[in-house]
Amino acid sequence: MSLDNSESMPSGSDNESLPDPLLDRQVQRLIEVQTYLRWIFDVFIWLTVGTASAWALRSDIELWVASFTWAAVRISLTYNRLPMMGLGLCVAMTLATLVWQSCIILFGISPSERRSLTNQVKRIKEKGKSHLLWRWVCEEKV
Repeated sequence: MSLDNSESMPSGSDNESLPDPLLDRQVQRLIEVQTYLRWIFDVFIWLTVGTASAWALRSDIELWVASFTWAAVRISLTYNRLPMMGLGLCVAMTLATLVWQSCIILFGISPSERRSLTNQVKRIKEKGKSHLLWRWVCEEKV
């Protein structure tokens, strides 16, 4: 039996493959910040575009409440395109955020997305405190 530990010692080029716990925490915080920002954007869209669209469709919504038919929906789509597109945008953005967050929870982050997030964290670190996200991503709280 030989006591050669050369296989267990990392070489200089292997240091990039070793996990950095600080960088992993910062990437995780960046994901959390992105999630919060997506939900804030969704709420903003619903409060602005969604409210205006629902207000423009108030007479059609009364008709739907009285007697819902697919013909009434089709007529509303035909004659109120802009408000329906506004509500469609709100629903689409909310569903996109839900699917994005669900994929991260269920499947984790893909290696390519992890590299992208790691590069983003490095750019935030390079810019320092002048970067908008530095306080939430890189600042260590004691």
